[in-house]
Amino acid sequence: MTIHHRLGDDGLAILALTARSTGGRVAGRPGGSAGGLEPDGPNPLAPKDWARVARALAAAGARPADLLGREAADLEALLGGATAAAEVIARLAARATTLAMEVERLAGRGIWLVSIADGAYPARLRDRLGDSAPPILYGAGAVELLQAGGVAIVGARDADAQALAYAAEAAAAVARSGRPVVSGGARGIDGAAMNGAAEAGGSVVGALADSLERKVRAADIRALVADERLVLVSPYGADVPFSVGNAMGRNRLIYCLADAALVVSTAEGEGGTWAGATEALKAGWVPVYVRAGEGASAGNAALTARGALALEEGAEEAAGALARRPAVHQEGAALDSEHDQIAEQQTLFLEQL
Repeated sequence: MTIHHRLGDDGLAILALTARSTGGRVAGRPGGSAGGLEPDGPNPLAPKDWARVARALAAAGARPADLLGREAADLEALLGGATAAAEVIARLAARATTLAMEVERLAGRGIWLVSIADGAYPARLRDRLGDSAPPILYGAGAVELLQAGGVAIVGARDADAQALAYAAEAAAAVARSGRPVVSGGARGIDGAAMNGAAEAGGSVVGALADSLERKVRAADIRALVADERLVLVSPYGADVPFSVGNAMGRNRLIYCLADAALVVSTAEGEGGTWAGATEALKAGWVPVYVRAGEGASAGNAALTARGALALEEGAEEAAGALARRPAVHQEGAALDSEHDQIAEQQTLFLEQL
């Protein structure tokens, strides 16, 4: 497996247009830090905006790298004659040199970047999230694990001892089946699941909502990375602090990188676990299972009423059976075909950037 990955010119162009942060530098915001980035520059493109620009480039027979090193006047032809959009994109693309240096700095710390134009980008994420897929992923560890699927195991941070033990046992059963465990890297159920899988000799995919740079400094993380059994990934940056919004967005990655999901514990109607599970059920990304029976929370029962599948068996039996299920790909609401058709009106969008 590969724990190093080079970001090519297409990826660098996508990074320049979309990055809100690399390392500790926040890009394109008034009052942001310096480091060569333009603090009063235009806001970086959101994922859906980048997707539309990518379609405009494809229609012109161009690549993202063709945006680099050009003046706004030269970009108009690539963007359907959209003058205002060309000016914005030229200013964003001008950040590429500074961002390339930051990419090199991160590489020295074992952190790589993968763009949505890259073959290493996880197909499950691209297919399930469509235009909402993050254009850049920051990661550390075995990049191939992003393509491996597996079973997501999630739950509350403040879970009781019985739920924590269930999560660790379920993760170990998944690991013994040869499938990766996908989770969120937080304390509570996430940590119990990731530790359970690692201790059983399995592979782990961790989608983070806080600092990747800080996480990879831990000795146990470095050991798993060196053993090619762990990948940590974030759509936000390498050193972005925790926020509730980031945690909610991170939940999408957990479900969309997996083939099935097991919710060990959740409160009803509140918290990130509930929000992530109900979004996954609505979108239909993967089958969502929930721990049931003795010791399960009332929130778990509420999830079954919303379409989650109850698992009455013990942790090892339930997770083992879940891991043996074939990979399931369900395209959900995130692919919204009507929205995509509207987005094809590239010139209108580009003039409104």
